[in-house]
Amino acid sequence: MHDGEFPQLESSAEDVYQVYQLCYGRDPGRRVHNNFVMVDMHDGPMPVDFNIWILRNRHRTVIVDTGFGPRAAGERGRPLDIDPIDALVKIGIDPDEIEDVVITHLHFDHAGNIDRFGKARFHIQDSEVEFATGRCMCDAFIRRPFDVEDVVALVRKTYAERVVFHNGDDDLLPGLTLHVFPGHSAAVQGVRVNTPRGPVLLASDATHYFANVLNMKPFNLTVDSVATLDSYRRLMALSGGAHRLIPGHDPKIRNLYPAVMVGGQTLWALHEEPYPFDPADLARTDNFEQLAGETS
Repeated sequence: MHDGEFPQLESSAEDVYQVYQLCYGRDPGRRVHNNFVMVDMHDGPMPVDFNIWILRNRHRTVIVDTGFGPRAAGERGRPLDIDPIDALVKIGIDPDEIEDVVITHLHFDHAGNIDRFGKARFHIQDSEVEFATGRCMCDAFIRRPFDVEDVVALVRKTYAERVVFHNGDDDLLPGLTLHVFPGHSAAVQGVRVNTPRGPVLLASDATHYFANVLNMKPFNLTVDSVATLDSYRRLMALSGGAHRLIPGHDPKIRNLYPAVMVGGQTLWALHEEPYPFDPADLARTDNFEQLAGETS
């Protein structure tokens, strides 16, 4: 794999983007029973990837989610392959030059590092912030995936007039729209991106894995299962199918899409057509052994 700069952009259109997934950490020890509310499937390995996404064209670069940093990694026992902000720098993206960051929801693995973007506007749903700062956070189980320092960082950005609140589905920028999928949290927002191959839906944690949505089986951390199931139906309808849907944590993405090396970092090009696949293989939970054994 050649290591260099980002592949050249063929289109100069303002509303067409390259979309790259950057995997900054992994947990190979997770098993099937960790990833579903109700487990009646093979209980083998089912590792998790931690990702952020980079949307770029000749007019702008937009970051979707900010990952977590060394402090949270140590506190939660989630080792980093690389600090996600350091990874952005290595691939030639200066966080202080980014103007727009989408926070899909406020869980620790999606909303850390907010203070490391010097001038960005942070886009988030009203109801997600209300949830993360309201009475539900008095319950230890509900607040477990949230990090108070991340939430406080967002509040500080709000006072600095650098948070853009959205109330439901909304236009973001040319070629980018936000779509709300409640269930896993109060208001996970996915990003629908216009790419050279057509629209791609970055689902984030609206579905962690293909297996969640394709089997209609919610992830084990779900605040509203009924809303989650409805969100799964909307995900499939809006995306048009698994070939245009990008789950938030599924390592199978790394086998589905071409990899490119930029600045020593491997990225996956989601704007390219996926390799041929059988949708039934994406729904399976008994075929993660090889991915669980990967260490690099």
